[in-house]
Amino acid sequence: MQMTADRLAAVDLGSNSFRLEIARLELGQLQRMEYHKETVRQGAGLDAERRLSHDAMQRGWNCLARFAERLAGFEPHQVRAVATQTLREARNRDEFLAVAQRILGFPIDVISGREEARLIYQGVAHLLPQSDERRLVLDIGGRSTELIVGSGYAPRAMESFRVGSVAWSMRYFPEGQLTARNFERAEIAAKAVLEEAASTHGPDEWDVAYGCSGTVGAIADTLLAAGQSPGRYAITREGLAWLRERLIKARRFDAIRLEGIKDERKPVIAGGLAVLCAVTELLGIDRMQYAYGALRHGALYDMLDRQDQATDVRAAAIASLAARFSADAAQGQRVARVAQHLFAQLAPGLKKKPRQEAERQIDWAARLHEIGSRISHADYHKHGAYILDHTDVSGFALHELHQLSSLVLGHRGKLRKLEARFAEALFMRQLLALRLAVILCHARQEPEHVRLRLSVDAEPARGFTLSWPAGWDADWPQSAHLLREEAAAWQKTPWGLAVGPHQD
Repeated sequence: MQMTADRLAAVDLGSNSFRLEIARLELGQLQRMEYHKETVRQGAGLDAERRLSHDAMQRGWNCLARFAERLAGFEPHQVRAVATQTLREARNRDEFLAVAQRILGFPIDVISGREEARLIYQGVAHLLPQSDERRLVLDIGGRSTELIVGSGYAPRAMESFRVGSVAWSMRYFPEGQLTARNFERAEIAAKAVLEEAASTHGPDEWDVAYGCSGTVGAIADTLLAAGQSPGRYAITREGLAWLRERLIKARRFDAIRLEGIKDERKPVIAGGLAVLCAVTELLGIDRMQYAYGALRHGALYDMLDRQDQATDVRAAAIASLAARFSADAAQGQRVARVAQHLFAQLAPGLKKKPRQEAERQIDWAARLHEIGSRISHADYHKHGAYILDHTDVSGFALHELHQLSSLVLGHRGKLRKLEARFAEALFMRQLLALRLAVILCHARQEPEHVRLRLSVDAEPARGFTLSWPAGWDADWPQSAHLLREEAAAWQKTPWGLAVGPHQD
């Protein structure tokens, strides 16, 4: 495939289906070039111990191998692959991801439920006409359901619930039996999970309700084909009741004969319908409009936003998180500036995109390095790391938050707690830059750091050298003392750090 810089691709590893969307940027809008969907039903492969079966993993790997053929020639910054509820749950997800990323050729981000909700909303909002209307957006996936309230491109209330078409079909429609009693049980169970949404996503919070993706799309297609829709792709409670009766009359999913419900959708349509019926009743939805946008479209537009720090939602999310935990903003900015200056000396040969992302990670870690102090000053770096590993932050995948968590954990104290990452050269350079910046800013004043030189030792040695001009250590004796202590700490790692005056 001939590649140009204006092409982007998104891969959605859903619980029911894997999807690939390839688009071209034209006049600020993304135009579809290719779309591929495969029913992998990976969510059905989770056992009682929340482990993916080998067959489920193999189905996923086979699909990704086919997607990889379509992505030949793409650069890493042109592809975003996101994984949702099944891989959030799977205890052996690392086993699946290690092979999956090698096959696909690109990283796969496991995203939180709220981040999934945010991307879904972005996908829907970008493909709807611009309006001031308050919108409710619903996406019923295989193992989770996302509900979002917002206006324009700004989501206001985002939530993800562990209820979906695959999970509910397996649990409440055993052996594909479509009975009135099974529907009743499934709807009651869904309401029990979703009930808290009534206060945050109820009818007073929105003007128009939209549904997107597979379950809602299949139901909208079916109602339209049967003449049970009051408008094009509109869903009403009456229409849902009609469809429920038709499924009950079919008795089994393999006996369903309705235009709009494809063969691969039949095993999971009952669970999805039960969830949709529960949502419409709980939230007072009399009419819902099917919307074309979806998670993959949100991932595409999010890639565009990430290209400019001014539009990267992650920067605003970091500032909000720092403010929430009352972190000293001036100190965070000070540490960030010094760390960036030092890191620039350690990564002169790094390519532009990886370098920019590494610099942003250092900046964010510096601004957040003291958030744990709100809990306790003692071991505040450990508290900060815990917060980052257990908080939903807009724009971030789980592994991206863990990267920041590791930097915050390692910005002070013994280095051996990060021994598992000693082999990662880029991470160790980021960590050194941050630790040195924290030391140099220990007095919470602007330090004299411009004349410091930091370098990576020549191969095959693995270490760093920090040097200062003659007299600097006399002018800044406390900083020099702390830097010598830091050098001693690094001697206990495979890297090492030497400090002292310039040799030239």
